[in-house]
Amino acid sequence: MVAVSLVPHAFYWAKSSKYFDGQPTIVRVSTVFGEDPDYWTLALLGTDQHAMPADFEIIAPAELPEEYPVRQAAE
Repeated sequence: MVAVSLVPHAFYWAKSSKYFDGQPTIVRVSTVFGEDPDYWTLALLGTDQHAMPADFEIIAPAELPEEYPVRQAAE
């Protein structure tokens, strides 16, 4: 299963024939539906959607620049 190698809340480069016209994009591992890996989804950045990890090919971890920290929407 793909979710076993993923890290919660981490960002990854990924691509899918179902989303973003098959172009590589950055996704974030979401635990909004549960902490167990069976319930993890991939948050599609720039949208309010989540997708199943099996719908994506994970390419590599996405390294975020330290000078641009990720902020929550409420901040």
